Amino acid sequence: MEDFIRGIPKAELHVHLEGTLEPEHIFALAERNNVALAYKTPAQVIAAYDFHDLPSFLTIYYAAMSVLQTEQDFYELAYHYFQRAHEDNIVYVEPFFDPQGHTTRGIAFETIIKGIHRAQLDAEKNLGIESNLIMCFLRDMSAESAMAHLEMCLPFKDWIIGVGLDSDEKDNPPIKFTEVFARARNEGFKLTMHCDVNQTDIVDHIWQCLDDIQVDRIDHGINALEDERLCAEIAKRGLGLTVCPVSNRFVVQSLTTKEIKSMLQRGMKATINSDDPGYFRAYLTDNFLALIEEAEFSQDEIRQLNANAFETSWLSAARKKHYLEQVNNFS
Repeated sequence: MEDFIRGIPKAELHVHLEGTLEPEHIFALAERNNVALAYKTPAQVIAAYDFHDLPSFLTIYYAAMSVLQTEQDFYELAYHYFQRAHEDNIVYVEPFFDPQGHTTRGIAFETIIKGIHRAQLDAEKNLGIESNLIMCFLRDMSAESAMAHLEMCLPFKDWIIGVGLDSDEKDNPPIKFTEVFARARNEGFKLTMHCDVNQTDIVDHIWQCLDDIQVDRIDHGINALEDERLCAEIAKRGLGLTVCPVSNRFVVQSLTTKEIKSMLQRGMKATINSDDPGYFRAYLTDNFLALIEEAEFSQDEIRQLNANAFETSWLSAARKKHYLEQVNNFS
C-alpha cells in the first residue's frame, strides 16, 4: 500500500505557498534580507510549532511571512514547494497565495506574483508539474481590502485561475464577501472558500458558500457531515472538498479518517491535501500514509481520493481526462 500511495499520480488542491516555508529557508531568507527573528535556530522554530487551534497556528504563520520581501524570495518559496511536490509524484497543483499578508508589509503585488509565476513556469519545464494559481483573501480583513486586491490582480488575470478565502473564520462568515466574490465570478475566476473544522456556525457558513456565494469547491468542509441535506446537496453539485488530515490533527486532534470514509460512502468528492506542510511537517504523501496508519483504506479508496482531486480541479476537460487515465491505469 505504501508503494501504491507513493507511486500513484497525484493532484493537490489545498496548499498555501506561504505554509510551505521550511525553517531552514526562513533563516536563509532572514539573513539575506536582514530580518530579525525571535528564534536562534531552525530547531527552535520547529519547537515553537505548538498549535492547538486555528488562531495559535495563524500567529506563527503570519510572523514568518516577514522574511519574504523580493521577487526572488517568492520564486524560491514556490519553486522549493514544487521540488518537494515532485518527490511525491504530484503532477498537478492549484496552490494558494495570500497577497494581503505581504502588501500590508509594503511588498508590491507585482513582486509577489511575478516571483510565483516564474517558479510555476520553471516547475512545468524542469519537473513536469502543471499548476494554476489561486489568490486568497484574508477573511479577518475587510471586504474593501479584498475588493482592492481583486482589482490589483486584474492586470495578471491570465496567471490566476481562481480566488479563495482563508484565515480566521470567527465573526467572518462567507456572506461578508458576497460582493467581492460576485465580482470575481464576473471576471471569470473560479471560486472556493475555507470552511475550517469545528468553527462557530460552520454548517451555516457552508450553506452560505453554496447558496449565497455559489462556490465551485469547498476547502476543508468536514462539518458538512452534520447536515444530511447539506451532504446530499454537495454530492449533487459534485463539489470537491479539500480535506487536510494532518492539519486537522493539529487543530482538532483528529485525522478525520472516519469523516473522509463517510464522505466517500456518500458520493461526496473528498480529496486529500497537505494545507501548510512546512508547519505541519507533512507533505501530501505523508498525509496519505497517516490515513492508512490510523484506519484501513483500500487501494480503490486511495485511487478514488486521487481521482476526485483531478475531477474537481479547474483543469480543462482534456487535461482532466489525461490525468484520470493515468490514475485509473496505475497499479
